[in-house]
Amino acid sequence: MGVTRQKHAKKIMGFYKHNFQFREPFQVLLDGTFCQAALRNKIQIREQLPGYLDGATQLCTTRCVIKELESLGKALYGAKLIAQRFHVRNCSHHKNPVSGSTCLLSMIEDGNPHHFFIATQDQDLSNKVKKKPGIPLLFIIQNTMVLDKPSPKSLAFVQKLQTNQLVPEYQKQSIVELKEKEGLVKQEGERRRKRKRAGGPNPLSCLKKKKKKTQEGQEPSAEKKKRRKRKRNRVKAEAMQPVQKNEGE
Repeated sequence: MGVTRQKHAKKIMGFYKHNFQFREPFQVLLDGTFCQAALRNKIQIREQLPGYLDGATQLCTTRCVIKELESLGKALYGAKLIAQRFHVRNCSHHKNPVSGSTCLLSMIEDGNPHHFFIATQDQDLSNKVKKKPGIPLLFIIQNTMVLDKPSPKSLAFVQKLQTNQLVPEYQKQSIVELKEKEGLVKQEGERRRKRKRAGGPNPLSCLKKKKKKTQEGQEPSAEKKKRRKRKRNRVKAEAMQPVQKNEGE
């Protein structure tokens, strides 16, 4: 596995993990065309895919895909054997099976709540998948599995999310649950309280201090006036005493 291809896949997986909450084990829905391409190119899907996606995977298919492969006869017998080894997901076509592509499209309706990957070689199915945001697409080129880059629809969806113009209800709930689980809600409240306490000095308290300083500054001058007044009275009293003595003589 090339280093460049691995970095490319890791970057794309980061996009889906961060913006669409994809988590391990990654659930990959495979159709008959992908199984046939893997058989023709001697690709061991179960062994190679977890390393490529850098995480545990669960390979899945549907009854409609297996029925379609059975109907195509011996030419796709090997692909049918591969598909039968995977976990069969329940679809809504128990009584009336539909084509594999139609069935896989029905599995990713309503915003792909189960976070499925789609693995297919069907170009028409790939184009329809790209019109839905948040669905990773896998295909095979020669003897290599490739994770397609995010579609323009997915990029536009993420841009709207970032501007708070479009947030699905299920995603709002998952964001709240993740915040509560990690304790982020409490931390945000603590940060807000810290910001309130980190304000400047109260202007009213400053005024009171300033006024107190003024009063304290006035006290020495008042005391000086009293001292001067007492001194003048003392001088006057001393000056008058000799006069009274002379009159007595």
